[in-house]
Amino acid sequence: MKSFAEQCGIHDDAREAAAHHTARLIEASGLELVRFGWCDLHGVVRGKTLTAKAAVKALRAGVGMVSTLLLKDTSDRTTFKVFEPGGTAELPGFAFASNLILLPDPASFKQLPWAQGTGWLRCQPWFQDGTPVPLDTRRILQLALGKLAQRGFGMVCGLEVEFHIYRIKDPHNGPDLDPVQAAWPGQPPTVSMIHPGYNLLAESWIDMAEEPLRIVQHTAQALGLPLQSMEIELGPSQVEAVFDATDALTAADNMVLFRNGVRQALRRAGYHATFMCRPPFPNIMSSGWHLHQSLVDGATGANVFMRDAPAPGTTPVDALHTLTDTGAAWLAGLLAHARGMASLCTPTVNGFGRFRPNALAPQAVLWGRDNRGAMLRVVGGAGDGATRIENRIGEPSANPYLYMAAQIHAGLDGLARGLMPPRATESPYASDAEMIPTNLPDALTALQDDGALVEGFGADFVRYYRRVKTVRSPASCARRRRHRFRAARIFQPLLTGPLTHPMITLHFIANNDPKALGSATISSETGRSLMQAAQSGGVDGIAADCGGSLTCATCHVMVREPWASQLPPPGADELAMLEFTSELRQPNSRLSCQIQLTDALDGLTVDLPATQY
Repeated sequence: MKSFAEQCGIHDDAREAAAHHTARLIEASGLELVRFGWCDLHGVVRGKTLTAKAAVKALRAGVGMVSTLLLKDTSDRTTFKVFEPGGTAELPGFAFASNLILLPDPASFKQLPWAQGTGWLRCQPWFQDGTPVPLDTRRILQLALGKLAQRGFGMVCGLEVEFHIYRIKDPHNGPDLDPVQAAWPGQPPTVSMIHPGYNLLAESWIDMAEEPLRIVQHTAQALGLPLQSMEIELGPSQVEAVFDATDALTAADNMVLFRNGVRQALRRAGYHATFMCRPPFPNIMSSGWHLHQSLVDGATGANVFMRDAPAPGTTPVDALHTLTDTGAAWLAGLLAHARGMASLCTPTVNGFGRFRPNALAPQAVLWGRDNRGAMLRVVGGAGDGATRIENRIGEPSANPYLYMAAQIHAGLDGLARGLMPPRATESPYASDAEMIPTNLPDALTALQDDGALVEGFGADFVRYYRRVKTVRSPASCARRRRHRFRAARIFQPLLTGPLTHPMITLHFIANNDPKALGSATISSETGRSLMQAAQSGGVDGIAADCGGSLTCATCHVMVREPWASQLPPPGADELAMLEFTSELRQPNSRLSCQIQLTDALDGLTVDLPATQY
């Protein structure tokens, strides 16, 4: 009887030899458990843990897995109604939470350095009839690489991954493990920093953070990952790991292993590693994932982006000064599909808060010659075998298979159409350039509207991807709330102060960022009415039309609806209420509001302390 791997048509002599070798390793190493891991749509490793005896059998037979794991959003809620008629009509094979089969790659076996007596195998899902699951993101990259190979090319990628490490204050009894506070999603742990930040590459900060960085180093090396360096980044508790270049599929697999491994190893030692772009603290620096890429000749392995000499008549701002015709067309394809690929490279609501000026992050669809403000940074030169393109659009929590597949489909379109890029930018934050989408819904729309990417990934996958990413995003991207701002202190200057024609201004600051600033002003006429009402003890309140707003990557505050103040009588203890409406585009965003009173006649100003909510 054929094994399941044989039914799938992938069990050849090489796989049988690998399965036999892995079975001997499991037995000889005395392992008790083997984890069968699979990378889901969001880059999270899921799977099952088998005993050693069962794992040896599953090398050829696979292990069952509930199919709804492919339908989860980032809060782990199933986005399709699998138990209702027609709920999975567009996804054949997923009705009623049916089973899929996780089939491991025997050659991927690792012994986990942080978990005693435990091995690990990388898996991919298959339908029970032996056909591949088209929504599996690793398969999507494999198909993209197959298309690239048809053109005679392979892809080489190097990884630069920024992330944050925190020290957990109470690893065993924190809020994340308190049953009283259990929720969906749950509470984060209470943490402190491993270094204060704002001192880029400071050796003293490296020494301060040595213990967790050593754990990262030892974990990566024990897993066989090509770690090159560990660095202190600019932000508080922020670090970076840099890896040598490998072929694209190996690089994507390494990213999955790295994130999964360091989280677990650090947690056992009392640390918390997060690859989210912007942790929920007021003074963080965003983390990015910079993807270095080049093409190689499929036969010789030579870098086909490298040219022997600059093209005649070119200068460094011309792509052909550094890149071959192939490299320039690939660069142009990445530019042409930058907006469409944004949701695949930055797939979270949180990640879009990174795209802001002068923050070593891109904001516009531009390329530059060794320019870290541009989205695409061309590195190298004529005769340099390491000539490459660095895409700086990604966030470290991105699914690596989709991130890299997006590069391939965009680049292949550039090659097919013979596109040529414009001259390199010297003003990466200029306002006249085409902008990267500023939020996830807009990025998902751009993906849907990008014909080449829809063709490359398949219309069914794009529709599925948008569905999963959209179900929860309206609530988290634009949480519209009406706020009652406690501001009793405003009325003391109105009652007793020297102001006779008060203008009232509300200043909003998002996430303590002085650049993310907006304001709204109540006219002096309305201010006089407020003052008179306060002095007379009026309690009915006053409504005034007030124009003003704050818009940035994380917040949108509107004070264009009637502004109301409920006035307490003089000497009363009740708090006055100012009301306005806001939209918080990211979870954990913080908004401060400061009230300023100004006399319209003499300019006298009274500032009241800011209140944050």
